[in-house]
Amino acid sequence: MRRFSMALFAGLMAALLLAACGGPNRQSELERMQYMYSAAVRWGDFEGAWNLVDPEYREQHPMSDLEFKRYEQVRISGYRELASQALPDDTAVREIEIGVINRHNQAERTLRYTEQWRYDPDARQWWITGGLPDLWAGE
Repeated sequence: MRRFSMALFAGLMAALLLAACGGPNRQSELERMQYMYSAAVRWGDFEGAWNLVDPEYREQHPMSDLEFKRYEQVRISGYRELASQALPDDTAVREIEIGVINRHNQAERTLRYTEQWRYDPDARQWWITGGLPDLWAGE
């Protein structure tokens, strides 16, 4: 009987370990998506970053070729996280400082940007909900 109990215990422990390792948790998946998004922005791949924007937002706010061309007029010199917070309602907020260089006059400026993320349980995916950063802030 003792041998059966030990085998049962070992089996349960193995099942728990497999369940824990079965896939990334939401927090690590959020961090992975934020890294992919920040890398795309940092390296000027705004079309790639656009693919990480919430599909509902993309449908309601489509980007034209002219809008994507505008992003080609700048280079990103820095992308730094200032603060981040995951919230219990499957959303997250991240404050970012972005360095932007105008390709035409080489003038550099810094701006702050707030990323808002939401978890889509159907797609099992984190999406950024506010679109691409406004690097011109009303200019």
